Amino acid sequence: MAADSMEIDDSLYSRQRYVLGDTAMQKMAQSSVFLSGMGGLGIEIAKNIVLAGVKTVTLHDTKQCEVWDLGINFFIRQDDVFNQRTRVEAVFPRIVELNPYVHVEKSSSTLDDNTDLSFLRKYQVRAVVRLGSFISCSAHGICVRVFCDFGDDFEVSDPTGEEPKEIFIQSITQGSPGVVTCMDNRPHGLQNGQSVLFREVNGMQELNGSTRPVTVLSPHSFSIEDTSHLRPYAHGGFFALVKTPMTFSFAPLQIHAAMLALDTFQEHESQYGLNLPRSPTARCAPSSYCGTLPVNPSSQAPVNAELVRCLSRTARGALPPLAAAVGGLASQEALKALTGKFSPLQQWVGQPVHSLPVEEFSSRGDRYDGLRACIGESMCLELHKLRVFMVGCGAIGCEMLKNFAMLGVGLAKCSGEVFITDPDLIEKSNLNRQFLFRPYHIQKPKSSTAAAATLEINPELQVDAHLHKVCPATEGTYSDAFYSRLHLVVTALDNVEARRYVDSRSVSNQKALLDSGTMGTKGHTEIIVPNLTESYNSHRDPPEEEIPFCTLKSFPAVIEHTIQWARDKFESGFTQKPSTYNLFWQTHSSVEAVLQRMQSRESLEGAFQVIKLLSKRPSQWEHCIILARLKFEKYFKKKALQLLHSFPLDTRLKDGSKYTNLYVAQSRPTSYFMPHLIRHTWLLSCVSTAGLIHMTYQPLDCVCVSFQPIETDESAKKPDQQKLALSSEEEREAITQLEGAIAARHWLQVSPMQFEKDDDANGHMDFVASASALRARMYAIEAADRLKTKRIAGKIIPAIATSTAAVAGLVALELIKVVGGYGFESFKNCFFNLAIPVVVLTETAPVKRTHIRDNISFSIWDRWTIYGHDTFTLSDFISAVKEKYGIEPTMVVHGVKMLYVPVMPGHNKRLKLTMHKLIKPPSERRYVDLTVSFVAEADEDEDRPGPPIRYHLHHTD
Repeated sequence: MAADSMEIDDSLYSRQRYVLGDTAMQKMAQSSVFLSGMGGLGIEIAKNIVLAGVKTVTLHDTKQCEVWDLGINFFIRQDDVFNQRTRVEAVFPRIVELNPYVHVEKSSSTLDDNTDLSFLRKYQVRAVVRLGSFISCSAHGICVRVFCDFGDDFEVSDPTGEEPKEIFIQSITQGSPGVVTCMDNRPHGLQNGQSVLFREVNGMQELNGSTRPVTVLSPHSFSIEDTSHLRPYAHGGFFALVKTPMTFSFAPLQIHAAMLALDTFQEHESQYGLNLPRSPTARCAPSSYCGTLPVNPSSQAPVNAELVRCLSRTARGALPPLAAAVGGLASQEALKALTGKFSPLQQWVGQPVHSLPVEEFSSRGDRYDGLRACIGESMCLELHKLRVFMVGCGAIGCEMLKNFAMLGVGLAKCSGEVFITDPDLIEKSNLNRQFLFRPYHIQKPKSSTAAAATLEINPELQVDAHLHKVCPATEGTYSDAFYSRLHLVVTALDNVEARRYVDSRSVSNQKALLDSGTMGTKGHTEIIVPNLTESYNSHRDPPEEEIPFCTLKSFPAVIEHTIQWARDKFESGFTQKPSTYNLFWQTHSSVEAVLQRMQSRESLEGAFQVIKLLSKRPSQWEHCIILARLKFEKYFKKKALQLLHSFPLDTRLKDGSKYTNLYVAQSRPTSYFMPHLIRHTWLLSCVSTAGLIHMTYQPLDCVCVSFQPIETDESAKKPDQQKLALSSEEEREAITQLEGAIAARHWLQVSPMQFEKDDDANGHMDFVASASALRARMYAIEAADRLKTKRIAGKIIPAIATSTAAVAGLVALELIKVVGGYGFESFKNCFFNLAIPVVVLTETAPVKRTHIRDNISFSIWDRWTIYGHDTFTLSDFISAVKEKYGIEPTMVVHGVKMLYVPVMPGHNKRLKLTMHKLIKPPSERRYVDLTVSFVAEADEDEDRPGPPIRYHLHHTD
């Protein structure tokens, strides 16, 4: 994003643009930030701000690199410590690499009472880590502080960042006030005093384009002042919330007494060359300064003594995941100060994590001293021995690997290991958030590249990188034996189904799972612990609402419908049909054999569609243009006229509302439609379509046939939903076309395309954007710009580095608890929204037990086990279950195959058959998982399901 031209590099910033918007992005490109303090928290903030794309960042620090810094600053290396570089010199070149559009400067000047601070006026934000200014952050051991002061009159243009929803209107009354009712009683989500914008209202057209304040009457209705003088409402229309700016004012700095005492301690002891207390028994700990201090000047509440002792014991320590989480939050506050986008944090946030035994905090002179001061030596060793499997090396994955490196998770010398897998390659758009990658990594594997970058941060780690998907097809690689080597699993995935599969494997193998995700400024974490919590699969999000076929085909109402229609046309024309064509000729390699079978009237699946493509083969670029023009004629002229013929504009539903809002009037000639199109959109549509035809069907003269309406029954099924008998004339035509292709030896080379949204040169988005815009014009729907079309068509999840860093930090904090064997009440799931900002910590859902009968019950974590042998019969299996678990199975199922259901004919005879004969396992298979049911209580009719039973085929297993 060049600051002088204000052009936004969409290939780099596309995901962030959907979070902040172009106005905020352009403000950032003109803004400068001064950041003082290159410790663990400071480097997190620097990384996030530079990735975001400000104009200038000045890094300030006066300290020299120490071994200690290797455990808190991921951009300091052993070589920097050995050569006695300053921290700012060490991190400077690595920060510069993060974003070519950001100018980075460094400073080692002393800032004290004698320093002229007038130079700070050129900076829009002064983010000072440890010292107070516009944004002040500090992390002392397990306590943190964030303070924002944006002045007395700080205006926020968009407090929440939520995109206003368009709600369709059912009715508007004429009266004082007029009452608006939502279509289908949909909730409007409005509050008194807010305003809405009306659009596309028929009848009461004076409302269109106007903004009206609302008074809420019910969840699905509201009033809008006097409408009695307006024309009666007819039909249609929608409204959307109008966002109004908010003004925030900031009180003077008020901080917790313990943190204030710590500042006082530092200021006092610095006179004697001392620093923060290095151990729990250090003299002059902060508690000696704050024993009776009030929390703040307006409160006389005493200080929490335990909090003070905890802070004093760990004050010089550093907890990298906490710095990551708070760094994400503080970075977002800096972006708010630059852009006026989202509601700022008002004053400080702090949270202690846990109090630990004091005897384990002593320094050992290595990179983990800061961590050791917070969690103790025993916990550090457990982290070093950890074997972790992380699925996904995207934005969250990169942040998690950084946290692993800082915590020393999976050290080779301790027999620990980090396994990572991701099949994807690095793209330019990844560089905005996935900070381990650089431009020279583009098109290289994410997993191996991330592994190499992680080892640069901490060479002591053992990282094993794979390129596999984790799915049923790779169970050979990620088998139960593989899971048995692990301590826990981490998911860093966007795909919900993939996360569910990983969760099922983790539950099956009794492994803790740490799951997280982000969408824009929102983030969530979920902690899943064997035998304590529910799993990811224990809850289901509401399914995505699918657009009905008739809506997509004939009656779109909102821009999402036209975009999906265009996306479907791309899939049909340039992916599905070419793939079908290639598959057909892979199955039928001889053209002459196909012709003979068709001449003998033999039915060949897909033959007519393939021959139709073959008959329209383009031989040169001009033919591609002709085909594209005919496509335009078909979709934006003939289809419209056919629809108007079948459903005239005066067609009405039972409630009297109009059936369609098609823009083209039936009484007007087709020439009326063309001048009213945006001409460059029409041209772009034809050119992009022709280009895709050329690339897909790899170079027919055509004639334009006048429109003749077809008498249709719209209630009939689609042609592809029913078997239609081909006439002899159609068969003869297909045979003739195939004979002509053979005679001309003019074959069709087809290259199916996969939709790629991020390559502007491939024409994919040109086709979807222009086709969607043309269809929107047909139906009087406001067209979306290219950016919005790309987000919807590509199903892009908005993302920003700040929330990614925060969520990974929170997950890593929970990882420490899992490794430490903490109790159920210590684990916390989290939801946050940095835009508001709000952070909500909740208890994890306790595991539920399912009662079968008597005192027999099970949970999702239970799996029963039976060992068999080659001659083990079904009757033996049932008896073994009864003997071992005290209950007799009434049904046994393997996958989708019912092995034993007593009421089924012939099933009782199976009791004498061996399990091998019934299951027919592959020779290398050692076990199978069976589903069983049991007789319920006496007063219940249905059997109760039980836990899965793993049946080992050989007793030696």
